[in-house]
Amino acid sequence: MYMKGIILAGGAGSRLYPLTLVASKQLQPVYDKPMVYYPLTTLLENGVREFCLISTPQDLPRFRQLLGDGTSLGVTIEYREQPKPAGIAQAFLIAETFIGGDPVALILGDNLFYGGDSFLQAFKDFRTGATIFGYQVDDAERYGVVEFDAAGKAVSIEEKPISPRSNYAVPGLYLYDDQVVAITRALEPSPRGELEITDVNKEYLRRGALRVWRLSRGFAWLDAGTSSSLHDASAYVQTIEKRQGIKIGCPEEAAFRQGFLDLERLRLTVSRLPSCEYRAYLEKVVKESGASRAT
Repeated sequence: MYMKGIILAGGAGSRLYPLTLVASKQLQPVYDKPMVYYPLTTLLENGVREFCLISTPQDLPRFRQLLGDGTSLGVTIEYREQPKPAGIAQAFLIAETFIGGDPVALILGDNLFYGGDSFLQAFKDFRTGATIFGYQVDDAERYGVVEFDAAGKAVSIEEKPISPRSNYAVPGLYLYDDQVVAITRALEPSPRGELEITDVNKEYLRRGALRVWRLSRGFAWLDAGTSSSLHDASAYVQTIEKRQGIKIGCPEEAAFRQGFLDLERLRLTVSRLPSCEYRAYLEKVVKESGASRAT
């Protein structure tokens, strides 16, 4: 099913102070790329071609400078302001006209995912309602937590519980049908004055329209929202890239693999890059793809 994508890249970035005095959290480097490249690539890899990036008024010009209108990736990217952070679910009200009557994937700009095909299958299987994911963690009290019954069906979701009922946290990628806007509009702000994404998920659960995919142990989810987790994410990406000779979070390659860019357009994009490791990697992609098509 065709799905639009929202990248939420707002927030105050207070946990990364003083780095965020210089640039938005989602523009900080994770090893060799800006953080926002990783969630963008995740959505590209799953067939998303229309994007809405939401950030603060002061940071939006930098995102526009970095990503443009999406033409270089064969996609469209539009931008919306979040003047004041008021919860993840606020993104659906900001992007209401972008969503229209289509299903939408919301991904948080500081979440990095790698490995497995669970997302790809979830996107393919999505028809209606909501799909979220469950990932086993040691510190579930920091996240939204999903509780399952003996049959493996989700029965409750709690936001940052003191005593978690399971160790399955909900990572920052969510799939919704177009009812998400009406559901969000009907929400009451939480005690901290925010429209909580957990409350959106609870409403879908109440309606019997919530599906939870449990991610495998081999899947990696990194939340790069603090200085230490930012460092950990960079170290992880560096290790995988050096060992496997691939790049994680490379939107040009993802767009090419999805057919959004043909080989000639990718070659043209690469030719405009400065001499660097990133260009050398994409030149290798172009060369290998050209050779495989010639045989």
